[in-house]
Amino acid sequence: MISLGLALVATLELDDTMLRGMMTEPTRRRILELALASHAAMIAEAQQHAHQAAKAGTRDRLQSLSAEEAGEVEALASVIIPSGSTPGAREAGVTYFIDRALATFDRGKREAYRQGLRMAQARREEMFPGSMSIASLKPGDQVHLAEAIENTGFFETLRVHTVMAFLGRPEYGGNRNQAGWTLIGFKE
Repeated sequence: MISLGLALVATLELDDTMLRGMMTEPTRRRILELALASHAAMIAEAQQHAHQAAKAGTRDRLQSLSAEEAGEVEALASVIIPSGSTPGAREAGVTYFIDRALATFDRGKREAYRQGLRMAQARREEMFPGSMSIASLKPGDQVHLAEAIENTGFFETLRVHTVMAFLGRPEYGGNRNQAGWTLIGFKE
């Protein structure tokens, strides 16, 4: 009986040691806290810029992208979150969030967007000779083009920005009329 008790104590001590070791592992909450802390300055800068832009009435004025670039970004973003029975990226104004991001907290990605758009346009010309722009392609052709470039760094960045814009606070430039929030059932 005593040996059984010692074995139980040894097992409990081992389990306790294992538990303590597991508690030093980072939790999802801690990882999220660290990620947010590392981006806090950029987030704060974007928030400040969004509030200033809202006060100044510059919501739908492009700051980083040209009108042509914005049209191409909007066409690709509309493939990522299409319109249908609910509003999509176009109706939510995600292009203005992306433009604002490229002028503020993600300004380092501005050149990557320009290069990515040049790559997407070259691919469009290759796939659809005689076409003039991504925005002028038929919706099905836009989907085929997006499938052809979806594994590129540019498209992944565009996808992240599009989702951020669709679900972010409206004053940050996207989620116009709370289209994204309405879709997921979020009420402020």
